[in-house]
Amino acid sequence: MSVHKTITVNLGQRSYPIVIGRELLDGGFDLTSFVKGRDCLIVSNETVAPLYCKRLAPNLAGKTITSIELPDGEEHKTVATMQTILDRLVATGANRDTTVIALGGGVVGDIAGFAAACYMRGVAFIQIPTTLLAQVDSSVGGKTGVNHARGKNLIGAFHQPRAVVIDTDTLATLPDRELRAGLAEVIKHGAICELGFFEWIEQNIDALLAKDPAALAHAIQRSCEVKAGVVAEDEREAGRRAILNFGHTFGHAIEHSQGYGVWLHGEAVAAGMVMAAELSGIAASDVQRLCKLLQRTGLPTEPPTIAAEDWMRAMGLDKKVRQKQLRFVLLRSLGDAYFTAAYDEKRLGQIIGRKI
Repeated sequence: MSVHKTITVNLGQRSYPIVIGRELLDGGFDLTSFVKGRDCLIVSNETVAPLYCKRLAPNLAGKTITSIELPDGEEHKTVATMQTILDRLVATGANRDTTVIALGGGVVGDIAGFAAACYMRGVAFIQIPTTLLAQVDSSVGGKTGVNHARGKNLIGAFHQPRAVVIDTDTLATLPDRELRAGLAEVIKHGAICELGFFEWIEQNIDALLAKDPAALAHAIQRSCEVKAGVVAEDEREAGRRAILNFGHTFGHAIEHSQGYGVWLHGEAVAAGMVMAAELSGIAASDVQRLCKLLQRTGLPTEPPTIAAEDWMRAMGLDKKVRQKQLRFVLLRSLGDAYFTAAYDEKRLGQIIGRKI
């Protein structure tokens, strides 16, 4: 069996492992202990399935496996796509002992997890993320869902996986653009709560972009440790977990305004982090430092042209809004984030207004 690192998301009876290593597919990690019943449905997409679906079978020895391939892309993260998963579960006679296995990036994980949350009021699921963004962010924490025409991730549920299995070898086939988008979330983890990690990324960004296995393994492990710790404190985002959304209020507005899939999630979050840093009122040197790292990563630091009223309309549907009051994740300094409804409204107007 492969050498791997295990991080536990501590949620009492809903606790689960994040397993990180190389050569975990092809039977390199036994998944059967996380599959209580006989039947599994592997949910993947048309890009990932030909690469990894058959390779996953040895990890599920003795189980009955069916699979479904979804269309690839954020624009397909819809109720209609989720319906195809539910239809397959019904067609195969799946029961409450069936396990849904998400094999792919964040879109696959979110849709498959939401289908698992809904089918028979909840069946087990396992995350096997194959993109960097999914490995460091969306596969951990139990957020599942789909987009609505008027906003991102407006329809969904909290549904924790039984396990998250991260085979870092899958990154070898990841396109460079998607690698950079995933690094946006890695940078975010350093920016919100660990300056030392942010500094490590600055020192190792060239190795990360070159897909150095050791550098990627450390970035994934540290990101998962950060996220697991925050989720354990606040599973359903009642307070502290919101800091994981640094840059996302602006970023989701960018994704929505441009059409899902035009800007990758990590690209939109990168520009959104710069906007949030500017709104924070932190030292200009800290904002410049964040910009420089994102630019070295090949990520955008300026949003597209969006009318101020469209910014406000999109951000008004953000899930962090309470009583029609926008709330933002801001920085006291790099490595120190907080969640607040107290922000400089005039400064916000300048930030979104100058982008017209």
